[in-house]
Amino acid sequence: MKRNEVHSGHLNRKPRRFGYLGPSLLGIGVVVAARLLGLFQPLEWAALDAGLRWRSPEQTDDRIVIVGIDEADIQAIGAYPIPDGVLAELLQHLHRYEPRVIGLDIFRDLPVEPGHDELVAAFNQIEPLVAAESVVPDRAGSTVNPPPTFPSERVGFVDNVLDDDGHVRRSLLGTATPDGDYQFSLAVRLAMAYLQPEGIELNNGIHDPVALRFGSVELPRVHPHSGGYINTDAGGNQTLLNYRSGAAPFRMVSLRDVLSQNVDSEWFRDRIVLIGVTASSKKDFFQSSAVASSNPGLVFGVEVQAHSISQILSAVLDGRSLLRVWGDGWEYSWIIFWGLAGIAASRLIKRLSVHYGTVAIASLGLIGLGYGGLLIGWWFPVMPALAAFLFNGVILHAFYVYNQSLQSRIRDRQQVIEKTFTAIHNGPLQTLASLIREAENPEVSQLVLQKDLQQLNQELRNIYTAVQNEVTQETRLYLHGESSLDLTTPLHELLYEVYADTLQRDFPNFAGLKVKVVKFEPFDEASLSPEDKRDLCRFLEEALCNVGKHATGASRLMIDCRYDGEVNLIRVADNGSVLNGDDGDGDGRDGEAIAHPSDASGLNTVSSQTLSKVKIKPSIGRGTLQAKSLAEQLGGTFERFPLSPQGTCCELKWPPRRSLIQKISQFISVLRKGNG
Repeated sequence: MKRNEVHSGHLNRKPRRFGYLGPSLLGIGVVVAARLLGLFQPLEWAALDAGLRWRSPEQTDDRIVIVGIDEADIQAIGAYPIPDGVLAELLQHLHRYEPRVIGLDIFRDLPVEPGHDELVAAFNQIEPLVAAESVVPDRAGSTVNPPPTFPSERVGFVDNVLDDDGHVRRSLLGTATPDGDYQFSLAVRLAMAYLQPEGIELNNGIHDPVALRFGSVELPRVHPHSGGYINTDAGGNQTLLNYRSGAAPFRMVSLRDVLSQNVDSEWFRDRIVLIGVTASSKKDFFQSSAVASSNPGLVFGVEVQAHSISQILSAVLDGRSLLRVWGDGWEYSWIIFWGLAGIAASRLIKRLSVHYGTVAIASLGLIGLGYGGLLIGWWFPVMPALAAFLFNGVILHAFYVYNQSLQSRIRDRQQVIEKTFTAIHNGPLQTLASLIREAENPEVSQLVLQKDLQQLNQELRNIYTAVQNEVTQETRLYLHGESSLDLTTPLHELLYEVYADTLQRDFPNFAGLKVKVVKFEPFDEASLSPEDKRDLCRFLEEALCNVGKHATGASRLMIDCRYDGEVNLIRVADNGSVLNGDDGDGDGRDGEAIAHPSDASGLNTVSSQTLSKVKIKPSIGRGTLQAKSLAEQLGGTFERFPLSPQGTCCELKWPPRRSLIQKISQFISVLRKGNG
């Protein structure tokens, strides 16, 4: 490796500031893509069910009464399906209680003897009665007709829309029938019958003309990408089902209780009465984790109809929230926002305990926002947002911490290499350079050479101790001699100690120095780390060693170390001759003088105006490369240029780095001085 290709540890000190953004943004993109592919659907459905189930219990909706035909009723009757005569008797009893409307959630497209004639008579006599049909073909393509001769306006379908996991989360309000007509559900028919005496009619929506509207309440339609759904079948007119919470959302009585008149007539008067099967053996139930039931996860079909009716009545008459969703743009903006929040948490919070505590609190806050949204009727994407947040806030952060630890170990090794090379460069290599010159001089005695070789031997043996001390004691600077400096000391004091120590070293050109003009004044040390101070001290040591080795015939030395009000400055200048070569590995100093003015005032002042800079042909060695890297690290500049009529100047400048608070404080201080 050529000497001007020697790697400097300073070049690796600045990590890529935004290198983490690529994987983080990719993570957000993966989450968004996964949601677009429907991978989050099961999680979002489960979150919706859990949020609805965890709500505090609501009062029983006494506008709806369910007459459930349970196992005991079937055993008492001794037959199933329930004979038409028994249903006719049940309808007659209920009619005497003067309900506002009766819904029969039992198919009666075919007679079930005995008692079919009595049931037909009851159908004709009881006008506020709505019968059930099925209009959505099953797997075999079959549907179920309503009772014969029943008018279509008194018929409603009881078909339910199932999600891929078999759960019911949507209510089908209206759909086209196989024969081309349009039919409403049993729930809509019963709600219409109940609300009509209140002067509330069914109309088309205003914001969405296809939606259904009762008075001013528009039932929001489900679209293929509503909420957590991705490419779902949104055929017909569907709305999300906002189940009523609580263990007893509706009053339920048995068929036996009604026939034996073991009920209060006021329970039924002016109410909606639903008749359906609640016997588990007949399997007229659906899966739903959104409600608490006697059979966990299962809800009887007649109860699903009751929830759908109650949702409409409660929204129209009580102002209860319907379930709504955001538009796609808002949902994906929400997910991206939480992904960016994970990035911010990873980058801004350095302490691991605080970071993971913040992530945990934010995650719980996100879940709380999702739950609170359901309480006021909004279903927005919690699980994808949580995934994006945790991916960037936990998973990528763990990889980032691991990578930082790995990079830190690499930097530590590089620093050891750098410190070792610096120790060799500023010690044994300098002695070796002197030995080479002495060996070329026939007038130098063997005793002098032997003395220098012994010094070189000792310096090489001291390398390990010096490097180990600097690595293990990061706030100490070890000089060429046995002494060390505390790097927490002000910089100008450290530099003076380095100057005093270096000029005691046995370099040939130090002996001829007659005039030393030195200035060590305080620096603006804002944001300077102990390692920065160490590097600055090594820079001064390197510059002085170059003077001692290569400034042939130098009689004057000027050192200027201070803050001049704008920048920090370290300047070392001499009036020795300029030689070709590199910067101190033994051959000479960086650069070759080309042409310069014929006269200058010398080095009698420390003003930079007396220094005449001349272009030089670059021949970059390790010292210059290291000095330039240090300047880049500090955000400043480094220059080495010849002086006129002869001499060399090394100059390092860097601006103080201040935080916003420090800048404000400085500005206030300047204002105060101005006012004073």
